[in-house]
Amino acid sequence: MRFPIAKVNLGLNVVERRPDGYHNLQTVFYPVPIKDALEVFPMMKDFPSEVNCDIKVTNIHVEGDEQRNLVVRAYHLLKQDFPALPRLHAHLYKGIPTQAGMGGGSSDASAMLLLLNEQFQLGLTEQQLIDYAVKLGADCPIFIMNRPAYAEGIGEQLTPINLDLKGWYMAVVRPDIPVATKEAYARIIPQMPQKCCREIVLQPVETWKEELVNDFEASVFPVHPELADIKEKLYQLGAVYAAMSGSGSALFGLFREHIDLKEHFPDMFTTCLQL
Repeated sequence: MRFPIAKVNLGLNVVERRPDGYHNLQTVFYPVPIKDALEVFPMMKDFPSEVNCDIKVTNIHVEGDEQRNLVVRAYHLLKQDFPALPRLHAHLYKGIPTQAGMGGGSSDASAMLLLLNEQFQLGLTEQQLIDYAVKLGADCPIFIMNRPAYAEGIGEQLTPINLDLKGWYMAVVRPDIPVATKEAYARIIPQMPQKCCREIVLQPVETWKEELVNDFEASVFPVHPELADIKEKLYQLGAVYAAMSGSGSALFGLFREHIDLKEHFPDMFTTCLQL
């Protein structure tokens, strides 16, 4: 069994549009201990299934064809090179909120690669696993590393960064507001930041509010002003720094002490955990 974790983006700058239609980014990924749980079981030889890997998702509903789930796609990716992999049942317990900009699906995919590598002794190195992960999505490689990293390119070019937020409390609020990543990108005007987020996050957290920016906020907040209200409320409650993660819709705040969020954000996913 593995326990995929979430991430937040500490700053996110969309710096240019690429010829292939994607965008080059600058961001710092920071792991957050909000977890899913993933386990796999071999299918019985006589189990009547037309697929080599199926999946059962519990706790949080996930839309879509199960064969398009990133966990199943990770299995098929390795199956191409390791045909001896047996047919499998996968069980995914979701604790990371979906469509939140916290990388839950990407983390699940990377966890599947790690789990298969361990359980069936495939002998893949971390770099080989990263090479497989990037084929599944730009956010996947960070979850092979599972440590703070500065990212460039479409998010797949990773450099570990010496950043430790131990002792801080992170509050996360995810309202029931879907944000389409494609639309969020469509409203962005790419530009180089005056100061790279890699430099800013190595400064005291108290300086981040004035300098550390997620470019998607300027794109998403006018369409979903409720998200801007949540960010402002986090500051009112005492956050030293608050921002949206990825293209949303989760927002997070860094606090010096634990805070009870439920009374302030009813009917939303909330958590406050010590880093």
